[in-house]
Amino acid sequence: MTAKPAHLNFGETNVELPVIDAAIGPSVVDIGKLYAKTGLFTYDPGFTSTAACESAITYIDGDQGVLLYRGYPIEQLAEHGDFLETCYLLLNGKLPTVAEKEDFVGRVTHHTMIHEQMSRFFQGFRRDAHPMAVMVGCVGALSAFYHDSLDIEDPYQRMVASIRMIAKMPTIAAHAYKYTIGQPFIYPTNSLDYTTNFLKMCFAVPCEEYKPNPVLSRALDRIFILHADHEQNASTSTVRLAGSSGANPFACIAAGIACLWGPAHGGANEAALKMLEEIGTVDRIPHFIAKAKDKNDPFRLMGFGHRVYKNYDPRAKIMQKTCHEVLKELGIKDDPLLDVAMELERIALSDPYFIEKKLYPNIDFYSGITLKALGFPTSMFTVLFALARTVGWIAQWAEMIQDPAQKIGRPRQIYTGPTQRDYVPITARR
Repeated sequence: MTAKPAHLNFGETNVELPVIDAAIGPSVVDIGKLYAKTGLFTYDPGFTSTAACESAITYIDGDQGVLLYRGYPIEQLAEHGDFLETCYLLLNGKLPTVAEKEDFVGRVTHHTMIHEQMSRFFQGFRRDAHPMAVMVGCVGALSAFYHDSLDIEDPYQRMVASIRMIAKMPTIAAHAYKYTIGQPFIYPTNSLDYTTNFLKMCFAVPCEEYKPNPVLSRALDRIFILHADHEQNASTSTVRLAGSSGANPFACIAAGIACLWGPAHGGANEAALKMLEEIGTVDRIPHFIAKAKDKNDPFRLMGFGHRVYKNYDPRAKIMQKTCHEVLKELGIKDDPLLDVAMELERIALSDPYFIEKKLYPNIDFYSGITLKALGFPTSMFTVLFALARTVGWIAQWAEMIQDPAQKIGRPRQIYTGPTQRDYVPITARR
């Protein structure tokens, strides 16, 4: 549905620009023909006021604290669903029936193994390589092993590539972890559910029987749901931009992983945990709170507030509950780091400064604590984020491929360098 057009006056030129209404959220001014009519481009660093695509996958209202996957509130999906059901929803636009879910889970389960030559591929990395470096390399290398799912124009091959990445990402992530700690790889177990299988591949050893803990599996499954998609963030935009060139899906997802690695994006929960370690003990909290309130001090409290959410992050509410469930299940009471976290949480929810600035604990604050309690080192936090976000990237990539309005990404610029000048021979230069 198109609303009344907008008008732009520039000098003596008056331009009429179409306005497109969204299903929910703000309307959008279509500036596609602005340059042709006026010779002007728009300037929007970070594209924070620019819609680069049309999407029916995820909706966020940061002011109201709303996150919807295909119209379903994140709270309902996390409470009542599971990760693979959420994957099906993001990929297909609807929740599966019993038969559809069984078929989908079966296909994912039977694609979890990776090519045996890929297992040897890990040996090329140094033992101290960051697991995200391993992930970028290995996911990109999938295109060298699965030539039968590289044709992006073939819907069947797109589907096969999508299933393969959702299925193999836990195996690659677990292998990356095992490699860095010097333990043997654990192969997938088809009788286990998606998340329990991943935990086993990470924490089982050949000399002992692995005993799954359903509370911990459910907690991690919920973390995966909460991270599955988040609209047009930096890594998703990277996947779309790479995909707009016609690159194969494995290369596009590898590009997304590389972007996610940045500390301002996927590394936020790792940064939050490092901050807790810097604070160290509860008695030091007032000092750091004072630093955070001091405008002249560069110190920032990591894990509080969010660029998009100006209200309480809906994912943080679910993550808070999950965090406390895990700590209770594991009987963790005397960890100084967790004592610091719980006191910071109490202050943030009661201190007028935090409330006024809307610096609520965000998902990164709680997920960092939870993942540490589950036994993951901080270097694996972003890997787990990538594992969960893979389905969102794939759904966004597939939607882009099928969008008839999609063009190869080509942002414009304001050129501020030298104007044209003539070449000077080296002997004449001063």
